[in-house]
Amino acid sequence: MSPLRQKMIEAMRVRGYSPRTHRSYLSAVTALAKFHRCSPDRLDVPALASFFSYLAVERGLSGASCRVMFNGVRFLYLQVLGWKQFDVPVAMPKLARRIPELLTRAEVAALLATLANRRHRMLLTLCYGCGLRVSEVVSVKVRQIDGERGLLRVEQGKGTKDRLVMISAGLLARLRQYWSSYRPVTWLFPSREPEVALSVCTAQKVYRRACQGAGIEKVGGIHSLRHAYATHQLEDGMPVHILQRQLGHSDLRTTMRYLHWVPDYRQGATGNSDLIARLEQRR
Repeated sequence: MSPLRQKMIEAMRVRGYSPRTHRSYLSAVTALAKFHRCSPDRLDVPALASFFSYLAVERGLSGASCRVMFNGVRFLYLQVLGWKQFDVPVAMPKLARRIPELLTRAEVAALLATLANRRHRMLLTLCYGCGLRVSEVVSVKVRQIDGERGLLRVEQGKGTKDRLVMISAGLLARLRQYWSSYRPVTWLFPSREPEVALSVCTAQKVYRRACQGAGIEKVGGIHSLRHAYATHQLEDGMPVHILQRQLGHSDLRTTMRYLHWVPDYRQGATGNSDLIARLEQRR
């Protein structure tokens, strides 16, 4: 490992960046070095500008991918190499704005019902019932579930933040049945090796298999369950500021986007709708 790479890793660790950010930023700097065939600390502003132009024009990366690469390279020069400013002229492709193909309650019920594996069914049920990110749901430990208060402690979610998420009575009942059957010790969803948590890749495969079994062809991965949770809670009247806390959004504007998908939204008195119980009533 080169001294520059090690220094960058240490800089990210000090700032508490997630493993995913580590991989993305290091990948961006590696691509920069390969493009110019020299160490990044020997490059100037025109060289950096030509690299970003190459990403957008020749490689045809999306706006989102270009921004990830830009942020990684910018971090290197500002936080590691000590540049006072990063005034590199960059023309970023526009970010594509797409409305996700939202899952209906009937579709959620169908894809859960198609899974014969009870562990996998519980995995997707928790993901939907609490609106968790896939990285969060596979990382849940048994000790993080507070059955007495009906709360799930999400530890080190996006942005390395902890938060408490409300667990509905219907979901809590399913979690208790699941624990009674499998008695997980550490990880709620262990892999074949009990001391190792289920991987994100496996969780995504479980979701895709469930969609295939239910005949659901809508575009989107397991994150669609998080979108479904948000929109279904708003349909049931959950206040937006409570939904913000449930989802772990640092900016309320991020949560407000869901209101575009619930045009007839009316805030109700219920703080947390029992989405799982509602699914059972549909049977």
